[in-house]
Amino acid sequence: MLIWENILLALSGLRANKMRAFLTMLGIIIGIGSVITIMTLGESVTDSFTSSMQSLGANNVTVAIQPKQDEEEMDGGMAFMAINSSAMPQDKDYITDEMISALRESYGEEMLGISISESAGDGRAENGKLYANVSVTGVNADYFLAGEPEILAGRMLTESELAGDKRLAVVSDKLVNNMFAGDMERAVGSTLEVTTGDSFYSYTVVGVYKYEMNLYNMYFGAEKDIRTTMYIPIGAARAATHSTAGYSSITAITAPGVDSTRFASRVERFLNAYYRNNRDYEVSAFSMESMVSEFTSVLGTIETAISVIAGISLLVGGIGVMNIMLVSITERTREIGTCKALGATNGSIRLQFIIEAVIICLIGGALGVALGVTAGSLASKALGFPASASIKSIVIALLFSMSIGVFFGYYPANKAANMDPINALRYE
Repeated sequence: MLIWENILLALSGLRANKMRAFLTMLGIIIGIGSVITIMTLGESVTDSFTSSMQSLGANNVTVAIQPKQDEEEMDGGMAFMAINSSAMPQDKDYITDEMISALRESYGEEMLGISISESAGDGRAENGKLYANVSVTGVNADYFLAGEPEILAGRMLTESELAGDKRLAVVSDKLVNNMFAGDMERAVGSTLEVTTGDSFYSYTVVGVYKYEMNLYNMYFGAEKDIRTTMYIPIGAARAATHSTAGYSSITAITAPGVDSTRFASRVERFLNAYYRNNRDYEVSAFSMESMVSEFTSVLGTIETAISVIAGISLLVGGIGVMNIMLVSITERTREIGTCKALGATNGSIRLQFIIEAVIICLIGGALGVALGVTAGSLASKALGFPASASIKSIVIALLFSMSIGVFFGYYPANKAANMDPINALRYE
């Protein structure tokens, strides 16, 4: 009952001195608001990245060739990594179809498939003054095991088409908006003239997919200039680039339940057996899951560091609360003396002023949370990320603001509790 009466008394005091109370809370509001804004933005970026990686296949293992690095010793015993070759890869350096077949045979039960893609270059599809920027990418049938785009019109390339070299294409709805005024039915079956570098090719559109913006393809320019992927059979891409060698990278799509990080190490060892006599290049394998974990960890560290810096304003706010409580105690010295003369204990006096400090910080914290969630959501949307406010961070912020009230309110409250009632009654 005493606690509830003290809460009502604190609220009554705040209403009597609204401007002073608001200025006291301002440091708390700014501090909590800053921290929540940063945490909301961080959560939004992390969620967007995770969802983008999930759409690409978070458990996938990417295998790529890279120059060999040897550890060489310098004078004084120090070691450094030396790259054996800076030359472009030769035909013998690429991952071959034979290696891929051996990988399927050895690890077939742990993989759903092996995704292969090859870029045929960035270019532009044109029709008079109408144009659309495209990234022409050849893919195999397994490429879409990690996630097939949503087809809005027409169809996806069939397995037999993807295994061949016909110049067929699946394009984005953004391209259709630019070149066919959004008429998808007219786009399907039409022929696109695409220029990439010095090359010029014609592709027949068989389908239109829905373009999804994510962390990897963010674009801040005019919408009509967005570069979208145009999917073609990998054979057509290799013909366009006159490629006769193997592949610089492939992606193993792991089966459910397979530890992709351990699987990546095994695949790396398996394929590097083929590169034992290659002096210049080797294979490196890494899982998307490890990338997600590493990125989330780094982002969390940065978010925490920035939050700590922003939280310094909470210290300033807490000092402001202590200052105003000392002023309040001075103003109410006779009141404190009267209460003690009537039998109020030191504990009840101390509790009264601690509760008042907690109420000030709690209201300031609530206003700071509202400000932070609003600012964080607006910033996330401005950057193109879905707003994501963490309930956990909000609860922690409110508990922290209450802790500030107890910490910075204790000294003034203790000072009031230890007043001599006779001297307090004589105070003018």
